Amino acid sequence: MSRTIVVTGGGRGIGRAIALAFAGPGAKIVITSRTASQLEQTAVDIRATGAEAFPVQMDVSDEASVAHGFGTLHGQVTKVDVLVNNAGVGGGEVVQGADVQRWRQTIDTNLTGMFLVTRQVLPLMADHGRIINMSSVLGRFGAPGYTAYCASKHGVIGFTRALALELAKRKITVNALAPGWVDTDMAMLGMTQGASHAKITFDEFKDRQLSAVPIKRLIDPAEVAALTTFLCSADASAITGQTYNICGGQTMD
Repeated sequence: MSRTIVVTGGGRGIGRAIALAFAGPGAKIVITSRTASQLEQTAVDIRATGAEAFPVQMDVSDEASVAHGFGTLHGQVTKVDVLVNNAGVGGGEVVQGADVQRWRQTIDTNLTGMFLVTRQVLPLMADHGRIINMSSVLGRFGAPGYTAYCASKHGVIGFTRALALELAKRKITVNALAPGWVDTDMAMLGMTQGASHAKITFDEFKDRQLSAVPIKRLIDPAEVAALTTFLCSADASAITGQTYNICGGQTMD
């Protein structure tokens, strides 16, 4: 079945894995990112599967950028079946002495950006469509030094629950994912920053983090993609307003 998929932050990491999981003959895959080079490489790989790829450079935290980005698709994409709100930034900072601009960047990218993109896509979304919002295990519990990130990812879960009720009449399902440590560049950067904050080595920090994960390993981006494609399938039509942990048992809430 031919479907049109929009994946924000689709140039690398989890977003790239998700975009490729949906790719195949007949599919149209729209991927967005701030970095054009990452988009182009992922677009090449999408086209190799027989799918159409539409790379769109945009900053989801900027309203004008989002509007312009989707405007470039006019005439090429007339409906959207699946939206994956994956774009986000990581990093942490303690509250005392924190940079307000960094707080705003985190909230604007991880939460407000989700709102801006969803608002643009909804007029194009087909009834019985699917929306997946990327939260985090830090949307389930707190972590010292990550107040902005935790606040944004908790907000994603609230946004998901409310939007699911708004769109229920159209049979559009809205769910969130809460990954733990996934094997991506963003996670490695997060571990590097965490190690610096804790004044320990990267390997020591990584070992500490994985010791709190019952399965004792990083999550593969393909595993997150597989859960995403299931939640966007016909078999998941009765699932909405939910948040699914994919974290190796790190949290069970």
